Amino acid sequence: MPMELFAFLLDFILHIDRHLESFVNNYGLWVYALLFLVIFVETGLVVMPFLPGDSLLFVVGAMCGVGLMNYPLVVGLLFAAAVLGNQSNYTIGHYLGPKVFQWEDSRFFNKKAFDQAHAFYERYGGITIVAARFMPFLRTFAPFVAGVSQMTRSKFTFYDITGGALWVGGVVSAGYFFGNVPFVKTHLDKIIWAMILVPGLLVLFGAWKARRKAAQGS
Repeated sequence: MPMELFAFLLDFILHIDRHLESFVNNYGLWVYALLFLVIFVETGLVVMPFLPGDSLLFVVGAMCGVGLMNYPLVVGLLFAAAVLGNQSNYTIGHYLGPKVFQWEDSRFFNKKAFDQAHAFYERYGGITIVAARFMPFLRTFAPFVAGVSQMTRSKFTFYDITGGALWVGGVVSAGYFFGNVPFVKTHLDKIIWAMILVPGLLVLFGAWKARRKAAQGS
């Protein structure tokens, strides 16, 4: 059963254009509710980072380009889902934050490291919230960590709205203008793989580089 579920999710992510077009043809306007739910859950629940984000927005934009969906409605709706999802994720982290601050050093928790993370988010967390929008997995965890680190709600909301607008508007528009180019349609599965893997590799490289720099400085 787990393997069958994994196979279905992988097929859905890699062939999301076919699944989405079928859903539009069969259920019409309900597709907007489905899209809102997927983006809200992917950004709002820290346990659901595997849902498609960038690839979904790109394909939706391409479908808007051929008139299957309404471009202004999609952008507005998914922007709202992205912002509200992040706010929900932040709220969960913010609620857990006071409990985390009371924890003492243990095998599984380093309070000094957590305090450093808190200071980092207060100083640089804003750009992290914006950049994380374009990175699978990190997109789901960043608002939760911001909440745990007690970033102020007003500061988080500003960067949440900014990042949400850039992410949804940028990726949907890219799909709208380029998603139906013959070369892109032919190689869409490879493009989706790139949208999944490249940001993740960049995050891993950045983490490795920062760890190496810290090791050299110590």
